[in-house]
Amino acid sequence: MIAGIDQGELVDPKLLADPDSCFCEFNGVHIHHKICEAESQPQSMLQSHTVSHQIKKLGYPMILLHGFGASVFSWKPVMKPLAEVAGSKVLAFDRPAFGLTSRVNLSKHPSSETEDTKPLNAYSMAFSVLATLHFIKLLNAEKVILMGHSAGSLVAVNTYFEAPERVAALILVAPAIFAPLTAPKIVKENQSRNDNQRKEDISIRKNPILGLYEMLSKITKYIAEAITQMMKWTVDILNSLYRKFLSAILRSSLAIMLVRMAIDKFGTAAVRSAWYDPKQVSEHVLGGYTRPLRTKDWDRALVEYTAAMLLDEEYKTKTPLSKRLHEISCPVLIVTGDTDRLVPSWNAERLSRVIPGASFKLIKQCGHLPHEEKVEEFISIVENFLRNLVSDSNEQCLQQAI
Repeated sequence: MIAGIDQGELVDPKLLADPDSCFCEFNGVHIHHKICEAESQPQSMLQSHTVSHQIKKLGYPMILLHGFGASVFSWKPVMKPLAEVAGSKVLAFDRPAFGLTSRVNLSKHPSSETEDTKPLNAYSMAFSVLATLHFIKLLNAEKVILMGHSAGSLVAVNTYFEAPERVAALILVAPAIFAPLTAPKIVKENQSRNDNQRKEDISIRKNPILGLYEMLSKITKYIAEAITQMMKWTVDILNSLYRKFLSAILRSSLAIMLVRMAIDKFGTAAVRSAWYDPKQVSEHVLGGYTRPLRTKDWDRALVEYTAAMLLDEEYKTKTPLSKRLHEISCPVLIVTGDTDRLVPSWNAERLSRVIPGASFKLIKQCGHLPHEEKVEEFISIVENFLRNLVSDSNEQCLQQAI
């Protein structure tokens, strides 16, 4: 038994699917997803014509991205209400290693494959980003609104940077994104650097000795850079050996056993602690979170996900996300609970100050799962955000028409 789930007969994820479950194949992975649509009944439209009707004209569906340990199930309370206030389709999918999406056995890939010929790691951030873009195409949408919860916010923001023209807005719920302590001052730094360069050029023309000093400084700099590059190569070799060793440890039978022990001991406790009031967590909710533990290779998939997260070289070589947040130009809403024990609310508030024009909303007496714990208040906040989107869009249309 693991977290109350019998491990004697593990099954294919599709056998655990709901009547409204859908599956599509992407890069060899069968991704579980669900789609909700707004009701087209006249009465429903009359009740919310000031919001839903206007938003529907925008034609932006929503894609919901769950956090670590969650799945499509965690979006169940809000999918239909979100479809109503958005007047469009709402799609949520299980990222690999979670929910009912198929588990991929990476050990089957030949070790002789080079980095160029290896298939994309299904548990990597790059895969989640491409899968999100795949669902944008599946919805036949020019743009979508991405809503990410916790670690799902990382996928949402990375997807934005991959294809900003496909993202109409970002809604980040209890985002597990580290907010930098200070906002970047790139423009001022560039201006200061240009001013200093002009002053140096004038001084050198007036004083030849300064020119000689400048030349010697550059030679010294080039030598230092060459030595630094040699040291970097050495570090890269050591880092490669370290990565191989760490990868072997993470993918060992010992690691799988430790994952099983951790889920058994802390799995349901972690779900309860994510709520403001753990006593309000029902057996239905716990059942929804633990159901994926009945799927084949769930433990190995979690190990692979952890390994990909720690060893994802592609995203480690890119500019850190925290240093790019100021580049986000689409509308952003950040929502969090005031009693989030997993990702503190002060980090979310700081994040809202780093992202230009971001809106920040704090839900009182709420933990890490506002979309499950405070459904009505959460929907109201999103609805107001969408209303402002419509107002801004209509205003832009008027300005273009004048």
